[in-house]
Amino acid sequence: MRVSKEAAAASRARIVAAASRLLRERGIEATSIADVMAAAGLTHGGFYRHFGSKDDLVAAALGAAFAGHAERFAERRAAQGAQDALRAYVEEYLSPEHVARPDRGCPVAALGAEAGRGSAEVCAAFARGVEETIARFVSAAPPGTDAAAARAAAIRRLATVVGAVIVARGVGPGALGEEVLAACAETRDRAPTP
Repeated sequence: MRVSKEAAAASRARIVAAASRLLRERGIEATSIADVMAAAGLTHGGFYRHFGSKDDLVAAALGAAFAGHAERFAERRAAQGAQDALRAYVEEYLSPEHVARPDRGCPVAALGAEAGRGSAEVCAAFARGVEETIARFVSAAPPGTDAAAARAAAIRRLATVVGAVIVARGVGPGALGEEVLAACAETRDRAPTP
């Protein structure tokens, strides 16, 4: 039986959404194609109608995860302005909820170390997402900020919040993780500095 283009696109979207969630929750190596297909409500045999390889799927799932974060930032920016949107993004990023739910969180904190050991395709998809995140942070720099200084500040801010979440997840629930998040929370209010 032939599947319509619309049905095939819907199936692919379900697979990507399931993969995006599972990869962030479990990691790349610990997530199998069978796991993803089951989570999408599809049979394992249909995978290769949509993707050439697991790396192809991982790249698509990374793109979807980064796109979700970009969309939320854009909505906030439209409603609140760039600087307030960035503060809200960082506040949400450094929340206990984000630490507890990597499946819904940032792919940088969830998959950074694994993506760096992945294929060129996976690394490229991850690098695109990181570049887009940095660009969003730069776009929130105060007017008149030097472009190089804004980019350096954006990279520092991203590295700080990602590192905080990784450490907080690593130490588990409790006072130390909360202390790490609180210590890094000042990045939401700090203006870019050279």
